[in-house]
Amino acid sequence: MNQQNKKSLKSTVKGVFHAPWEKSFDKILTPFEEFIHQQTTSGLLLMAMAVLALILANGPLAADYTHFLHTPVSIGAGSWSLEMSLHHFINDGLMALFFFIVGLELKREILVGELANLRNAVLPIGAAIGGMLVPALIYFAINPEGDASRGWGIPMATDIAFAIGALALLASRVPRALITFLVALAIVDDLGAVVVIAVFYTDTIVFGPLIAAVGLFGLLLMFNLSGIRKVTPYLIVAALLWYALLQSGVHATLAGIFGALSVPAIPRYKPELFSEHVKELMQRFDASHQPGQSIMTNDELRAVVQTLENGVHSVEAPLQRLEHAWHMPVAFIVIPIFALANAGIPLAFDSLGDALMHPVLLGVSLGLLLGKFIGIAGVSWLLLKLGVAVLPKDTRFTQIAGVSLLAGIGFTMSIFVAELGFAHQPEYLLMAKTGILATSMLAGIAGLVWLFLVSKPVKTLDRGISE
Repeated sequence: MNQQNKKSLKSTVKGVFHAPWEKSFDKILTPFEEFIHQQTTSGLLLMAMAVLALILANGPLAADYTHFLHTPVSIGAGSWSLEMSLHHFINDGLMALFFFIVGLELKREILVGELANLRNAVLPIGAAIGGMLVPALIYFAINPEGDASRGWGIPMATDIAFAIGALALLASRVPRALITFLVALAIVDDLGAVVVIAVFYTDTIVFGPLIAAVGLFGLLLMFNLSGIRKVTPYLIVAALLWYALLQSGVHATLAGIFGALSVPAIPRYKPELFSEHVKELMQRFDASHQPGQSIMTNDELRAVVQTLENGVHSVEAPLQRLEHAWHMPVAFIVIPIFALANAGIPLAFDSLGDALMHPVLLGVSLGLLLGKFIGIAGVSWLLLKLGVAVLPKDTRFTQIAGVSLLAGIGFTMSIFVAELGFAHQPEYLLMAKTGILATSMLAGIAGLVWLFLVSKPVKTLDRGISE
């Protein structure tokens, strides 16, 4: 190891050793800044997985790729067993974790985020509603009847990871409030997609399991109201809720939303009590510390550290703790796996002209690109003109218009709805996915160019987002 590397491994503070990526106390990120960092990286990873899926679906491994996705996956205990294809397991099982994170983000935004203040919430809520209705209407105008009409929900969704990842590329030119606006808009958009899935994309209902699911959700609410702050009971009952919904015919991923909404948002300790507790523990820590002695051989010191860890968990709300713990696995594992399993579409360039004129592809593409722009920018303009909403701090309407283009990046949720709407129409599903992928790329480029042209470098750069 050379001298420079030795220096990089040693802290300037005596007694602290770490590698450059382990400086856990050197930088404090707010929950919002941490969220933006993870969404930006997740967007890049999603793009890589989508490209890989396209390569696999159109290369010499295409048959193996398709066969692998249809591999049976079985979970069982005794006489009970649950079997589904790997593709089904990813879309109905793993994606429940994605919806769980969506639910946690939604609850946090309503309680303490951008949606908590009605005056600030009017614009993103109204914009999101316009950005859902107009694309659906455009799609339905092109596909008013038959099986193709089931795809009206596809262009309603915005992919939060891709959209925020794209906007973060211009972090030095756009105000932080614009990113906050996009986050709030995308979360309301996700909620709308969840409602659409629950109400319009459920074919058959089995009432026995549905009643059991209602009872399990009621049990989760009882946990909350009775003051249970341990997360394990919530996770166990939420898993049972997922299985009950799977058997009922309602899409099982909605268990993630219901489970998240029941998670307590009130911590066990108040900040004042936690502060006093930490001060007492640090006094014991200092009194028990013996220079040169490892913490492994000092039982008193180890006990203080463990108690301090327990206190940290108790001053955090369970909702906050779960969102922090699960956001990274979902962003970096679950969603990329979903992209790898669902973005692989066979491309037939010889019939590309016919495909571009297909009603389903046209409906999805025009809905995402034109519908999102008209819906979000149009409703925002109307609300501002009526005086019922205000622009986010330091932003201009031209920047809101640029964000409305970025909102045309549909990807994750759009593909998810397409899988539900066209589960038995492979041609329509192929056209829908082709439209989603092509238009998402076009919307991202158009939005970035627009925002670059209408924005100037900000004077005070928010280091937490841009670094």
